[in-house]
Amino acid sequence: MSIVIARGGKAIYGAPLGILMLEAKFPRIPGDMGNALTWPFPVLYRVVKGASPERVVLNGASGLLDDFLAAAAELVAEGAEAITTNCGFLSLFQRELAAHVRVPVATSSLIQVPWVQATLPPGKRVGIITVSARSLTPRHLNAAGVPLDTPLIGTENGREFFRVLILGEKQEMDIAAAAKDILDAGRMLVARHPDIGAVVLECTNMPPYAHALREVLTLPVYDIYSLVTWLHAGLRPRNFGPPADRATCLG
Repeated sequence: MSIVIARGGKAIYGAPLGILMLEAKFPRIPGDMGNALTWPFPVLYRVVKGASPERVVLNGASGLLDDFLAAAAELVAEGAEAITTNCGFLSLFQRELAAHVRVPVATSSLIQVPWVQATLPPGKRVGIITVSARSLTPRHLNAAGVPLDTPLIGTENGREFFRVLILGEKQEMDIAAAAKDILDAGRMLVARHPDIGAVVLECTNMPPYAHALREVLTLPVYDIYSLVTWLHAGLRPRNFGPPADRATCLG
């Protein structure tokens, strides 16, 4: 009989991905990063106290780095093998978080922009939809490896999405109005830049609307969901069964 040894060292098993959450109480519907039903695999959450959407988005996450470093380290100690965050503006902390926890870190869906650009035909480029175009600075883009001339548009001029997420603590959201804000932003972005061949959504609250946006624009749409499922695929590669798994065991 072969002996199988189980090894410990962590507090929690079976959830290799840790998510750093902003402190907010607005609705998180399925598809939102903060709704655990969004994910086809278990995740670990940690709310960073004091990290309000207003403070992170409008004020550049000022004074919050140490809090995010500590929360990320706690997730890794509990069992996380990689870290992500629930705000694309936290690209500002990409380098510091990765150096601190020394596991893979993907702070922002914006880091997909160079990858997506590589898939597009000549003459096409990536466009970004963000919750706040006024707040998305060259510092945020540089930290994510995004070219500074990348076309982008925000939802500041909409009726619902920006108001609920950023302007104070709202606990109700008109989902149809929020969807309209994002679809209108997408239409305007493509109208202004006809050379856009794919869209990346900065905001982690936008994935519930990605399907509708793709149908309207007829362009590929990428978001935090596509990034995190890619990240998880590396943490837990699929076992395709025999003959490869049998050969690996024999080897």
